[in-house]
Amino acid sequence: MEMKRKQLGTLTLVAALFAGTCLLSAPAKADTAAGEAMFKAKCAGCHGADAKGKEAMKTRDMSSADVQKQSDAELTAIITGGKGKMPAYKTLSADQVKDLVSYLRSLKK
Repeated sequence: MEMKRKQLGTLTLVAALFAGTCLLSAPAKADTAAGEAMFKAKCAGCHGADAKGKEAMKTRDMSSADVQKQSDAELTAIITGGKGKMPAYKTLSADQVKDLVSYLRSLKK
């Protein structure tokens, strides 16, 4: 009886560790809809509601090949660190930035 209890305890511990490892190692999926909402709230003023850019502000079309060829890391760096006249958005969480990059990717022509 004592042996079965130890085995059950060990099995439970192994299962819990495995489940925890799976949860921690699984990458969080980006939420494109949340990214679109974020874009409209934070970016549309300069980049246009349709993300096509504004000629008067000399902002680029987010669906253009120039933007889309940038890596996710490059886009993340621009969003969080700013570029040129674009301010840095350091207050966004990593998940919010990931959602925003996902939305930008959805614009690919």
